[in-house]
Order: sequence, then structure tokens, then C-alpha cells
Amino acid sequence: MKRRELQDKVIDRTHGGALAINLRHLHAFSAVAAAGSIAAASEDLYRVASGVTRSISELEQTLGRPLFDRRSRGMTLNSYGELVLARARRIEREFEDAGGQLVLRDGNRASAGVNSLFTSILNGRRLAVIASLVENRNMPMVAREFGITQPAISSALKALERGLGIALFDRKTRGLAPTAAGEAVAFYFKRVLAELRHIGPDIAASEGTLQGSVNVGALPLGRTRILPLAIASLLARHPQLHVATVESPYDALAASLRSGDIDFILGALRSADEARDLQQEALFEDRISVIARAGHPLTRASRIDFDALRQATWALSRHGAPSRELLERFFSDARQAPPVPAVETGDLAVLRGLLLESDMLTAISAHQLRYEIRDGSLVVLDFPLDQTRREIGITQRLGAFPSPGARALMQEIGTVVARSPDFRVTGQPRV
Repeated sequence: MKRRELQDKVIDRTHGGALAINLRHLHAFSAVAAAGSIAAASEDLYRVASGVTRSISELEQTLGRPLFDRRSRGMTLNSYGELVLARARRIEREFEDAGGQLVLRDGNRASAGVNSLFTSILNGRRLAVIASLVENRNMPMVAREFGITQPAISSALKALERGLGIALFDRKTRGLAPTAAGEAVAFYFKRVLAELRHIGPDIAASEGTLQGSVNVGALPLGRTRILPLAIASLLARHPQLHVATVESPYDALAASLRSGDIDFILGALRSADEARDLQQEALFEDRISVIARAGHPLTRASRIDFDALRQATWALSRHGAPSRELLERFFSDARQAPPVPAVETGDLAVLRGLLLESDMLTAISAHQLRYEIRDGSLVVLDFPLDQTRREIGITQRLGAFPSPGARALMQEIGTVVARSPDFRVTGQPRV
């Protein structure tokens, strides 16, 4: 397979066929669905009827399904059309929100309505190109990523800025720097791409097949057992699904969730302030434990107290990590000075190696080191930290409409948790 073909397959898998959908055709489809006929929709769109007819036909060809039942009195959505319309309306709302965010430098709002955005952005590929340009700020890199020329990108960008009446980038000698408007546009374009990416899987699911890509934000606690078990079980039944996990700090994952880059987050839930505009569902309750290697001197101690813990050498998560905050709060509530770590790391592989090869202690969820504890190479010390309980669960964007694959994986995660005696179940995710 040629390199260009392989790259196209990677891009297509990443975006789930979204790049091929023409937004002008989708806008025409939405108008026909609302008006009930080509003639009425063409008047609303200020387009000739033949052009609207062609848009509907080409959209149906792209999706490989008829979207309307044609009748003498007009056109009625069929079941496929209903599915597509649900996504099309969400896309319209995203474009409306994007238009509302575009502010000219003199403080006046840009004249970027839904129509101008639909007509300025021809297809999903152009959405992805602009979003990638904002993220990477490097036109040659983006040109290589999508296999198009730099002049083509430059021309498309100028046409978009002209249509919106606002600059999305500042042109500098060292490259492009997105304006505030450019950052806002990229944010909403990613959300539109997410909706486009789900259209194909929506249709396939209505026919009994789960397919498409699911992007999961994986916080540390879910990576060891819950997520692997859920993914393996789901893919055994639905091999056409593709799952990608993203491992980053919570703030980065939350930003990706809000922009539509990932479908949901699995891990420790956050406070209402941290999770504003997000929907959190608890799955089980967890607490942290003091963990050491088998044969550690403290495993033979008749009693472990605060002094013994303070004298030990510690490897802990970085400041701000939930497990670190819980441990320090536990010591503070007991009016004790917290341990000062010799090592701070967010890498479980590094932490595992430190514990196995030294007399260091750590304080994290025992679920994260479950296999080492099960085989006896690591042990939980007899120093309960009951006051460090926290809820673990699934986080989605408020108002999100997940793909069938994402809904199935969330449900599978809930099943894994419910069937395991190791978890103190608090609920099931609403999917």
C-alpha cells in the first residue's frame, strides 16, 4: 500500500468518514426536511430547485442510504433521514454558537450566521484542516497531514475569513498565530467534526452493526483493569469498532471532551466547579492505600503509626493529583505533617519499578497495582485510609449525544464494575 493511501486510511479512521460529508449538502437536507419539499426549501435557501435536488442526491450517495420517501405531495424523512437530521440540527447549533463567538477587533460581532458557515466550509475535510492549522500553527505540517498543497490551504483559509468577515490568523514571519476568533472557530469545528463522525455509526447501528471509532479519555485508575476488560469484551462481540485511549492529565482530557476530540472520560470524578458543563456519573467508590513491596520492613511491624510513615521514603503523585491531595488532607485532618516525597511521578510504570526495587512507599488506589498485589510482589500495608474515599465514574459533555459505540462501551464499563466484587458500586452511568 502506498504511503499516501495508508495516510488517507488513518485520517479516515480518525474521523470516521466525516471528511467526505459536504456541509452544503447537509444544510440543504436539513432545509428540505423542515420545508417538506424541494421547492419550498429552495426558496428558503435562495437556491434553484435543481441545485437542492442535486445536493440531496449527492448526500445520499455519500452516506449510501436514501434519506427521504419521495411522494407526489412532497418528501418525508425515512428512518435514516431521522438519524441524520438529529446530527444536522446539532451541527447547526454548533455553527450558531460559533457565529456568536466571533467578535471583530472593534467589538462588533462578525456577520457569521449558520448559512455563511455552512457555505464557507465545504466539507468535513476543510473543517479538520482549519482545526489542525489552529492546533499545530504550521501550514507545511498540516499540508503533509492531509496530503494537500499549501496554496490550497491558504486559498481555503482566505475564502473562509472572507465569508466570515473576520481574521482567524495573524500572519507572521515565523508562521501563523491563531486569533481569539481562530481559537473559537477551531473549538466549534471540532465539535461539528464529532457530530459528522457519528453519522455513519448511527446508520450502521440502526441496521444492527456497531462500527466507527470511540475515543476514551483514560485517567490512571481505570487503565489497569476496568477499561481493558470492557474494551476486550465489547470488541469480541463487535469487531468493527475501533477504540482509541488518550492518557493525559484531567484538565487536558476535560478540554478535549469539551471540544469533541474524545467521547468520555473514565476516572476519578471532580468537584462541581471543575466539572462545570460536564455530566458526571459515579460507578463505584474507591479509597487510596499505602502500598509497599513484599518483605518491606513495615510489613513485619506490629503497629504502623504516623511516625513510621514519616520516616519512610515515599514516591507520590505530583501536586494537584487527586491521590496526593487525598493523602495530604488525611494527614492534615489528623493534625500530622504529610510525608515529603523523594520522588514525584505520574507514570505508573516508574512507580511500579520504584516500589519493586526499593523500600519506597506510595499511596494510590490498590486497583492501579492490582496484578502486582494479586501475585504477592506488592502488598497493602495495615494503615487504613478510610477518609480518602472518592467516586470513580464516567464524565461526558453536558448535552452530548454519544455515538452508538461510545454508548456501548460506557455500558460495558458499567457491567465490568457491577460484576466485580472488588468494587463498591454506587451507580450505573446513564447512557
